[in-house]
Amino acid sequence: MSQTLRMRSLLTMGASAAVISALAVPAFAQQAKPPAQQNNTVIEELVVTAQKKEEALQDVPIAVSAFSQDSLEAQKIDGGPNLQQAIPNVSFARSNFTNSFNFQIRGIGAKAVGASADQGVGVHMNNAPMQSGNLFEAEFYDVERVEVLRGPQGTLYGRNATGGVVNVITAKPTDHFEANARAEYGNYNAIRLRGMVNVPIFEDKLAVRLSGASLKRDGFVTNTFNKHVVDDRDLYSTRVQVMFNPTEKLRTNFLWERFHENDSRARTGKQLCTKDNGPATIGGVPTGAARGYLNQGCLPASLYTAGAYGTVNTAGTLTGLLGNIFGFTSGDVNAGDTTSTNLREIETALDPIYRSGSNVYQFTLNYDLSDTLTFTSMTAYSKGSIYTKQDYNRNVSPVPFNSTPFTPGGFFTDPQVGATNKFTTIDVSSGRSEQFSQELRLQSAFDGPVNFNFGGIHFTYRTLTDYYVIGNSLTLSSLALNYSNTGNPNCNPATTARCIGIDTAADPTGDGHNYYLNRTPYTLVSDALFGEVYYQVNEDLKFTLGLRQTRDKKAVKNYSTVLLAPGYGLTLNPSNPDQRARFSETTGRFGFDYKAHLGFTDDTLIYAFYSKGYKGGGINPGVPANSVGIRQTFDPEFVNAFEIGTKNTLLGGSLLFNATGFSYDYKGYQISKIVNRTSVNENVDAKVYGLELESIWSPVRNLKLNANIGYLHTKIGNGVSSIDTMNRTQSNPAYTLVKIGPNSSAVGGNCVLATAGVATIIGAGAGATLPWACSGAAAYQAFLSAPAAAGGAGLPAASAAFLANATGLYTYGAGYSIEGTAANISGNELPNSPHWTTSIGAQYTFELSDGWSATIRGDYYRQSKQFARVYNTEYDRLKAWDNGNLTLKIEKPEWGLSFDAYVKNIGNKIPIVDAYTTDDTSGLFTNVITAEPRLYGVAITKSW
Repeated sequence: MSQTLRMRSLLTMGASAAVISALAVPAFAQQAKPPAQQNNTVIEELVVTAQKKEEALQDVPIAVSAFSQDSLEAQKIDGGPNLQQAIPNVSFARSNFTNSFNFQIRGIGAKAVGASADQGVGVHMNNAPMQSGNLFEAEFYDVERVEVLRGPQGTLYGRNATGGVVNVITAKPTDHFEANARAEYGNYNAIRLRGMVNVPIFEDKLAVRLSGASLKRDGFVTNTFNKHVVDDRDLYSTRVQVMFNPTEKLRTNFLWERFHENDSRARTGKQLCTKDNGPATIGGVPTGAARGYLNQGCLPASLYTAGAYGTVNTAGTLTGLLGNIFGFTSGDVNAGDTTSTNLREIETALDPIYRSGSNVYQFTLNYDLSDTLTFTSMTAYSKGSIYTKQDYNRNVSPVPFNSTPFTPGGFFTDPQVGATNKFTTIDVSSGRSEQFSQELRLQSAFDGPVNFNFGGIHFTYRTLTDYYVIGNSLTLSSLALNYSNTGNPNCNPATTARCIGIDTAADPTGDGHNYYLNRTPYTLVSDALFGEVYYQVNEDLKFTLGLRQTRDKKAVKNYSTVLLAPGYGLTLNPSNPDQRARFSETTGRFGFDYKAHLGFTDDTLIYAFYSKGYKGGGINPGVPANSVGIRQTFDPEFVNAFEIGTKNTLLGGSLLFNATGFSYDYKGYQISKIVNRTSVNENVDAKVYGLELESIWSPVRNLKLNANIGYLHTKIGNGVSSIDTMNRTQSNPAYTLVKIGPNSSAVGGNCVLATAGVATIIGAGAGATLPWACSGAAAYQAFLSAPAAAGGAGLPAASAAFLANATGLYTYGAGYSIEGTAANISGNELPNSPHWTTSIGAQYTFELSDGWSATIRGDYYRQSKQFARVYNTEYDRLKAWDNGNLTLKIEKPEWGLSFDAYVKNIGNKIPIVDAYTTDDTSGLFTNVITAEPRLYGVAITKSW
């Protein structure tokens, strides 16, 4: 569909929706406007700063959703994750990794993974960018409003706002005393406290505002292994603000916000797997003992079948492969084990540990150079750290270790894991970050037709992240390899060649080669100049032109991943110790807004804009040297966006109806997948278009209705393909998946070999050697012919040559290689992009005696089906889900007293809102992300 035709379609849809809305209102076009003011049905309109100046929401030519503190409470929007239930074409899910999330607007979010990957939706606090924030951890408290801007906002908001912006505006100090306190108790023993006090010290010149919030509750998840309840919350946040206005022209505000959390928050959800038992025959030949080397752990099957609650075939994992080769395990140690079908039950030997803390400092200065010119300076600094630890798998293997010299009696004492007789793997993720930004702006308010908003920003961000995967089977494999290579399992890597260094410390130092560590020191320096010029042709028509020049410099220290490699200590990659990338781009927007005078509306704003969005590329983490097709960097994202919208006030202010149509031409959308235990990113092109309808109506006094509808269509461009690690052969029976052996740095991964050759080798009784074939014919032949004492198969030279070169093992058709074949994803939908999002709400206030009132409110949200990955297979499909909330508020404003009761997720549904696929070496299990369970509680609030 051409851009013109697509926009015509959107206009038609918008016009039809407007007609439907008009028909739903009783003949308002044929009669005089109702006295809404007398009936107290006028919708209160928020003032927002979407264009970095104060404007009424209905006057802003941008698709904006805004929520005051009162509306957040009424709709039970406690934090960032709940925003999706009140905004069209928005989805939210926490990520698989530490302190990361995917807030997605119109299909655009953060599907790239890595320290240098940026969000697609900018998160700001008081208009200052927050590269590392607590949007998914912290709760909203003492806010003036939360604004969500949909569509590219790069001109004024910066480099990573191709999808839009979330801007949290805190309540500022005022020149009058006020205070409030709120205490809430709910199920799961939830205790939520919140309070604020504002103290004017010297008239309207100096004031201090103190606020804070805390949450402590029991967990949502039961660990059936030890009967503990996990995924609890124990967090608090405090904020201090000081307003100092020495003169009428000079206004300043200082902010310090502190966040702290220490609990068992589960970074990942339940783990699902449809077990892959491997083929019983290959080419008509029984696979026998080789079957364990021909499975990938989990199959690409639907997450909604009973089979999805199986466990990983450990023979299809790195640790299981090595355990079987070296003899401390036999086959699948999860054999016969399944998991609970309750998505809120896990089985782990280790309860999650989650610790997070941050400090944010902001200083804002506004100085009126004249009555028509204002200079603004925004300085922001933040620093944070996080540490998480949890069981890598979500089940405890029922089969103990074999009794071997390394595991006497089936037990092994691992330096980091401790003493156990079970296959145990731990996931540790930690990081610390620091950022600084300085923005300067000059803004005009001339009486003439031309005004402007010019500025510049300097932004620096530094972070160090460590991601460990620690397993007792990895340490056992290190000992076994040391014995095989040196004759001494406890060799000294400083004096012995080919010796794998083992970290003996209980807390990993990062020096051991007996665990996986991805260490990423990352630095970002970004500078930008930006500006918008506004030309008011007349009192109704205004044109806007905006431009932004952005320069990003990214640098990563490239540490090698040294799992099972000889030596000790973490070292920089000698061939490329410093990875650097620079990106520079000019973006902007151009359009108009027009105040139309229509006979059937009180106010109508029509706007149309073209905008170009940009999100910088990045640096892929280091992967083993033999990985092919993996670029050092991934490209930036670009979006050419066309948007047309209208904002309408009708029926004397009792009805607001807004409609927006948009069409995006997306270049280089960033997506991630796991390759050789490391997340790497690639780019795809896409087309996106959709429609959004928002309305609020107060038909009679004390009754308010609202409805939002979002339609979204996404389509990946033509000629796009990518290897799907869940199905490397694309189900072609001519090829067979084989586990990669220990002669490769990609050990434990999967390769693809010709089925006929695999059958021949198994038929020759050499099936146990197949993992070594994944390194190519020459390496395979060398292994086959090497003597057993040297770690080889000890076959005669002629037999080795025949098996490696004459069986057709490496005979590939067009498009196939030892890596597999790429899946054609042209025309597929972007991930996490449901076609429909719908939310409706209604509230009614009953006026009681003695100044008391009672307000009851209900909200309903539904999101249609979507896909978790770009491959759009049945495995990727996520079902539609919905949610209902109900609140009751009884208050007496004269006393500043209110009582609240609420129920969230009335149906107690547990939808899967997102899913993460791990890599080949872990068996391709799936971590699913779910919504919160039913929550209910009561609260009391007192204001002074």
